Parts: sequence; structure tokens; C-alpha cells
Amino acid sequence: MSIDQAIVELDRALRAICAPARSVRPVPGALLPDAHLDAEQRRVVAGLMRVNHCGEICAQALYQGQALTSRDDSVRRALRVAAEEETEHLAWTEQRIVELGGRKSLLNPLWYSGALALGLFAGACGDKWNLGFLAETERQVEAHLDGHLEALPAEDVRSRAIVDQMRVDEMRHAEMALAHGAAELPAVVKLAMKASARVMTSLAYRL
Repeated sequence: MSIDQAIVELDRALRAICAPARSVRPVPGALLPDAHLDAEQRRVVAGLMRVNHCGEICAQALYQGQALTSRDDSVRRALRVAAEEETEHLAWTEQRIVELGGRKSLLNPLWYSGALALGLFAGACGDKWNLGFLAETERQVEAHLDGHLEALPAEDVRSRAIVDQMRVDEMRHAEMALAHGAAELPAVVKLAMKASARVMTSLAYRL
């Protein structure tokens, strides 16, 4: 990696962790009326959106690491495009957290560094496994978002609109990975990914 590229990648990491994210697309549900949630509901919803924001921090790092170690130009381009959409998810969840009076996770630098290491490792394993890791990640994120749609108050249409659009985008990213030749990961790897995700979501909800 050249010095110029290293600077670009460092800047990308710092912007993901520290700078407010920006969205090209309108924020889903922004024109819908905000729900009148009580204090406990707002605390719960803010916690769920903080978890989603952490997931998007991890997605930025994963895609960055996977693109850096991918051997195929078309795969790298696809990863960069997906990362841009994940940046929008980052902006949407961040805005919703602010609206709810919540805060982002204090552990975001830790989440980013860990996910970056995983992305680098996945890419180094070869593109079919790199894409397989991406596809499985997105499947698990889709299931996670389904759970959030069940947990969110029915009247909180703004949060639900954001989570629903994120779910649609994640499904498309998984389909992209499969279209580029993703391999099916071994069951033990899938279980390890689920276990790691449970630890992250549990900590992020509180911290």
C-alpha cells in the first residue's frame, strides 16, 4: 500500500468514527410525524438505534478491509458501492439517535478496529470466501433488523421506516455477493459470527 492510499484509508476510518455521516438519499420516514413516546420507550428505541449505528460502523470497517485485500477489481468496486450505502445507514441512524435524545456507542473505535481486522482477514482468504463472509454477514443483519422491527413500538413510524429500508439494502448487498460468486461458509464460522454479534449488540445497547 502506498503512503497516499494509507492516508486515504486512515481518513476514511476517522470520518466513519468521528465525523457526522452524510446521506445522498432522503432519510426514510423523515416526513412522517414523530411518535409521542414515553421516557422508557425513547430509552429502548434509542438503544436499538445505537445498536444499528454500531452495526453500520462495523460495516464501514468490514467493507474497507475486504476491499483492501480483495484480488478482483469488480469485487472491490462492488464493495465500495455497498459501503457508500452503508454510510447512508450510518447517517440515518445517527440522526434518529439525536432526535431521540440518545448517544452513540462509547465503544465505536473498538468496534471499528475489530471489524477492520475481520475484513482484512476475509479478503486475504480469497474473493469467494470474502464474498461468502459478506453474504452471511448481511443475512445475519437482515435477521437482526427483523427482530428490531418486532421490538420497535408500532407508533414509531420514523424508526421503523429507517430500519425497514436498511433491511432492503442489506438484502441487496447479500444478493450482490452471491452474484459475484460468494462461497457458503462452514456452519462453525456462521455460529462464531452469530456469537460475536450477540456480544457486540448486548454491549452496544448499554454502552
